Amino acid sequence: MTTNTQNRGGARLGAGRKKNSGKFKEDTKVMRVPLSLVGTVASTLEVYKSQLKSDMEVLKPDFDAPSLSIPIFSSRVQAGFPSPADDHLEDQLDLNKHLIHHQESTFFVRAQGESMLNAGIHPGDILIVDKSLPAKSGKIVIAVVDGEFTVKRLYKYKGKVSLKAENPEFKDIEINEGSELIIWGVVTSVIHQYV
Repeated sequence: MTTNTQNRGGARLGAGRKKNSGKFKEDTKVMRVPLSLVGTVASTLEVYKSQLKSDMEVLKPDFDAPSLSIPIFSSRVQAGFPSPADDHLEDQLDLNKHLIHHQESTFFVRAQGESMLNAGIHPGDILIVDKSLPAKSGKIVIAVVDGEFTVKRLYKYKGKVSLKAENPEFKDIEINEGSELIIWGVVTSVIHQYV
């Protein structure tokens, strides 16, 4: 009995999924994830997928970039007239070290809309988001609600969960039994430019 092994095993021409045809529209890679990180990876992918549906921009900080330290002065800035005698250099300030406490779990998100104006978040502001922090009631969070990406203040009270807008012109989001809510991270800082 003879067998032809040349036609078995390996990739077959035209077989399998076409490249870049999946929901991510790019090549994918199979990888093993520790069970303790499955939820984090899944929520990150949900955010990425929801970003494909919206104009929300999610950025990862570049920690390999050279450090940039800027002088910080010891005197406080007042709204009145400054004193020339107060020009005392205190230290150097590196914004990465000052604003980012958990490198591996920090992302930047560019805000859109005006639902959080009274919290100091304006359209185009960059939000610094830390996925490792617990989403406690009263914190501003990045959430995915029924596939929609949003930034709101989280409230938990007597078993009910809601996402509150910080602008009276916008409705709060009440999380009902049928709603899907993924808290993706806690907003730790806002970068707002005036020019």
